[in-house]
Amino acid sequence: MSIHSRLLRCIAAVGVALGLGYIPARLAIARQQSPSPEIILILGGSSDREEYAVHLARRYPSLKIWVSTGSSEAEQIFQTAGIPRSRVYFDQRATDTVTNFTTVVPDFKRMGIQHVYVVTSDYHMPRSEAIATVVFGSQGITFTPVEVSGVHRQESKLRILRDVGRSIVWFMTGRTGASLRDRFR
Repeated sequence: MSIHSRLLRCIAAVGVALGLGYIPARLAIARQQSPSPEIILILGGSSDREEYAVHLARRYPSLKIWVSTGSSEAEQIFQTAGIPRSRVYFDQRATDTVTNFTTVVPDFKRMGIQHVYVVTSDYHMPRSEAIATVVFGSQGITFTPVEVSGVHRQESKLRILRDVGRSIVWFMTGRTGASLRDRFR
């Protein structure tokens, strides 16, 4: 093996090692700087998530609520529960779980948010946590998962790996590959 080839492998190994340490370090720093969540993020997909978030909102009345592509009943759920509309932001930009996270990053960074409650169904949480670790972690935003009990089966490891890969692509390029997701279902 040539010296040039060895040097390239060494540089690649150092790059991987630094990359693997970067996200955990950013998460640790964010948690140190902001030990308590500053906002509630609800991942769309089920009105059960919004209904559970009402209880969380009552427990933490100073926190804003961000509903990422929520159910059609979302606005009514919060209104009926007496949660002031000024506390709730309805964001319809996301088209899937990866974009639930990538679309809110610029807003959360602008707001100075470093710690987020992430509310989703229990079957959906492993994938959501994996995505949040890459997307939020790479941006210095930590999260506390909040699971809502459900009756669905756990999502496949392949689906989790696919979306972690998309999250890494987003971290490196700013693109989520959302337009390709249907090809890999």
